[in-house]
Amino acid sequence: MRPLTPPGAGPGRHASGPTRASVARSAEVRLHGLNACLTAFARRPQDLRKAWLLESRLPAFKPLLAWCVRQRLGYRVVDADELVRVSGSTHHEGVCLAMRPLSEQTLAAGIGRLSPGPALLTVLEGVGNPHNLGALLRSGAHFGLAGVVLDANDPLTLSGAAARVAEGGAEAVPLLRARTGEDVAVALRAAGFALAATLPRAGQSLFDATLPARIALVFGAEGGGLSAALVAAADRRLTIPGSGAVESLNIASSAAVFFAEWRRQHPLPPA
Repeated sequence: MRPLTPPGAGPGRHASGPTRASVARSAEVRLHGLNACLTAFARRPQDLRKAWLLESRLPAFKPLLAWCVRQRLGYRVVDADELVRVSGSTHHEGVCLAMRPLSEQTLAAGIGRLSPGPALLTVLEGVGNPHNLGALLRSGAHFGLAGVVLDANDPLTLSGAAARVAEGGAEAVPLLRARTGEDVAVALRAAGFALAATLPRAGQSLFDATLPARIALVFGAEGGGLSAALVAAADRRLTIPGSGAVESLNIASSAAVFFAEWRRQHPLPPA
């Protein structure tokens, strides 16, 4: 990811090239997991291409099977071994759907659709584990995360494994892809977002901090953490205080704590 511009630096120029110049994108993704598949079909049935399921899952997917019949889409009742083969996972939970992938948004489009009030974004640097992404999307959906920001050339995408762990949350939290050469910090600050680097230690205690209504929390990969350039360029540095019995929380657990504290300070409006 291009180093973030320190506060007060001049505006950058956005490239006009494709959102993901060097990251290949599949025309189909195979989702598995009960909640991931139920939610994906409920939200975007038009993206369904084919279904495989165990006989035991037929009652839960009656509306999907009826849709397949009306739309002349293929579906197969298979055994567990076949489901492992088509899903690529032993954690299929009895169902696999071939679907068009969720469309990623450009960073500019994602920011542009937000209302002017409180908003929470996450910027990821070097996070490659799909299970961590899935867990982050699950907690993000619960707390109202508005999007996950990725660099133009970051290979991280929404895989079937990530969607399963997200338990439906992947359908609610969009991936926002920066354009090649786009300065993420400039774009976020122009939209009123403060940038907060999340650190395992040496930052301000999250529970003593007043979190801005519009904030982008920056997370790095486990082990390597955030680059020095990102830490230096952030508006603030935040740490979750703990007992010291373990070195730190993993990214998924840390993200849930950060999301919860931001939501505590900025509650959802009454229903």
